Amino acid sequence: MSGRTRLTLCAFVATLMAAGALLPLVETAKWLVQAAFLLGIQSGVGALTRRVPLARILTVSAQLLVTLLLLTMAFASEEALFGLFPGPEAVQRLADLLTAGADDVGRYAIPAPASDGIRLMLIGGVLLIGLAVDALAVTFRTAAPAGLPLLALYSVAAGLSDGGAGWLWFLLAACGYLLLLLAEGRDRLSQWGRVFSGTSRSSGGLAAGLEGPSGPLAPVRTGRRIGAVALGIALVVPAALPALDGGLLGGTGGGTGKGTGGGTISAVNPLVSLQNNLNQPENRQVMSYRTDSANPEDFYLRIQALDQFNGSEWRPSTRRLKDVPDRLPQPAGLGSDVAFTEILTNISASGSYRQTYLPLPYPASEVDISGRWRFEPEGRTLVGDDGQTTRGVRYEVSSLLVQPTADQLAGALAPRSELAREYTRVPGSLPDVVLKTAERVTKGAANGYEQAVKLQDWFASGGGFRYDTTVTSGTGTAAIERFLKDREGFCVHFSFTMAAMARTLGIPARVAVGFTPGTVQADGSVSVGLRDAHAWPELYFEGVGWTRFEPTPSRGTTPSYTRQDVSPDDTNDQALPSAGASSAPTAAPSASESCPAQMRRQGECGASAAPGALDSADPGTPTGTVVLVVLGALLVLVIPFLPMLWRLRARARRLGSSGGRTPADATARVMAAWRELTDTAWDHGIEPDESQTPRKAAARLVRLGKLTGTAASAAHRVAGAVEQVLYAPEPLAPAGSAEDVLAVQAGLRGSAGRLGRLRATVAPRSAVRVIWTISERRAAFRLRWMDRPGRERWATRLRRPSRQQG
Repeated sequence: MSGRTRLTLCAFVATLMAAGALLPLVETAKWLVQAAFLLGIQSGVGALTRRVPLARILTVSAQLLVTLLLLTMAFASEEALFGLFPGPEAVQRLADLLTAGADDVGRYAIPAPASDGIRLMLIGGVLLIGLAVDALAVTFRTAAPAGLPLLALYSVAAGLSDGGAGWLWFLLAACGYLLLLLAEGRDRLSQWGRVFSGTSRSSGGLAAGLEGPSGPLAPVRTGRRIGAVALGIALVVPAALPALDGGLLGGTGGGTGKGTGGGTISAVNPLVSLQNNLNQPENRQVMSYRTDSANPEDFYLRIQALDQFNGSEWRPSTRRLKDVPDRLPQPAGLGSDVAFTEILTNISASGSYRQTYLPLPYPASEVDISGRWRFEPEGRTLVGDDGQTTRGVRYEVSSLLVQPTADQLAGALAPRSELAREYTRVPGSLPDVVLKTAERVTKGAANGYEQAVKLQDWFASGGGFRYDTTVTSGTGTAAIERFLKDREGFCVHFSFTMAAMARTLGIPARVAVGFTPGTVQADGSVSVGLRDAHAWPELYFEGVGWTRFEPTPSRGTTPSYTRQDVSPDDTNDQALPSAGASSAPTAAPSASESCPAQMRRQGECGASAAPGALDSADPGTPTGTVVLVVLGALLVLVIPFLPMLWRLRARARRLGSSGGRTPADATARVMAAWRELTDTAWDHGIEPDESQTPRKAAARLVRLGKLTGTAASAAHRVAGAVEQVLYAPEPLAPAGSAEDVLAVQAGLRGSAGRLGRLRATVAPRSAVRVIWTISERRAAFRLRWMDRPGRERWATRLRRPSRQQG
């Protein structure tokens, strides 16, 4: 198999391995088979045109044309001429499919159905990436930059998916890239000789030659090292940027930590995907359950509580994780005089529902589930560890159905000082209108319970609020202010605004995210769908604990302990408590159609760790995050130009040296000029050949570089100067070697095409000397370390046990 055929095959395989990262985005993998077939045809066309041979740009153009024909045949054959050639109708059809695909991406949860529009986006994207990889690695013989389109393909998939199998797809893409580098290295090894470096070893430093000890390292070995460095950068740079963690209603969350007793739960924001799920075209099932609860209307499945409000968003605190105990501890604040019933529930998550946090009725007392799960005591949540998700899991939960009375809530004592301090904290940016409105609505309330009921009923019925899922989602103080002014929004707005108001009144509050009861099926089970996702406030009352309230109109059910007649003092704003949207799960689609905003893009019910879509008046992204993003972007932008910067510095050092008048100094200047000459030729595609004498090497350079006139004479003069300083009995180093090198450089640039000049400037081939020099110095350091005086004596002491006798 020829070198180019091997490269073509490796480019094909690398693209498919990177495309595997897109598999979790859609329900079926059949599109990848179709993409592989079309990609094979595209690669075959490239191989045939390179054998003709055609000009490089014509080869890429031919592949691009064939790609367009293939997409037309696959997606618009009925509108195409003879089913293959794209006419105006076929082009319009493809454009319509792309538009529909973009709409489907914004509408469906992951994994999305493989509609024609989504398939066109996936297959077309893979073909374009494959074309870029094939052109860079095979047509232009530069495999290293081919990693950029592969990284782009993986990054798009990782950004949209929940990342549950992110390491697997990353390793596949990385292996494909390394395979490509290895193939290129073997191809170059079959052509290269040894680099003529003039002298056996130089002490000129990094910029003065950068030769290897006795020749360059094998290109295969160099390719592996370049690949390792590139993969290291790919791992380190994202680690310095703000993480795109998964969310709660359908993606991986932030649970970390392995082993026993360790790890933390990182702060993720599940509210950011709620809006998309409310607008799903179909109420796709995410789980089903059977329960013996006597009050099914109160059976909310809770995922997590958001207890931090920083002014721009609500999010959970970072907490320590523990092993899941056989029986969960007593719920915080629940007194012995409050009635409760223990109920048993069997839950089954669908195969398409994949997220890290386990939906549980609150408060759960026992959980029987297999897999790797950890327990966060403060929020009473179970978090998947080491990649564990809810996908397809079945589990049994015992939970407490707490039934406090209105008198017990009204007579609750003041909460503990540390709890009150944590859960009543509000940011300084919270507008004054929030407290003023809370005080006006709750005017005349005798205690915190009556204040909470008045707030709930004002939002649900008495305040003139309208439920609307098309309102811009926001989670900051500006969004609260806008919501109180416009009085329209969905469950996110109602829940976090009521929680913020309760905090200003001194009532500990947080926002819970999960699912409302769902829809009863004919077989007695209950189906929970995307539109059943919901957010609601939880308020803390000493002796009862965290207590659910329902301020969102027509969604969820109003808790029975809040259906008490509270004398309203503000007749303009206060209405009677709502009787709730429903008293039991219905056979029709559930009225609870609320779920966190961008979670759909990150998981089945939509998950994301990123903040929600903020209003323009929100405080916005924290300054530290902006700085990290800018620094990370600068780092990513600078890294590709490091070879160019090194070459500029090396050229200036080699040609700018004029110090010293001794014969040794003159020899160093001539050899530096020769090294610069050979590296300049190397950058323009003329690989060095150490086996030739300087005179023959110069003649070869003139012939391959198509040099004439001044440039050709300059190359021969530099070669003559090298022979003088190396072999003459009395070396006479002629002046003007630096000017001759610049003349040769100008000649090479003049004979090279535009792409050749760009490649020689931006991605010079001779920059690989840096890798060789680092390897040489590391080996030299290792030798010095091994040979240092007294090493064996110290090594013996270090190996001897501290109390060994004799």
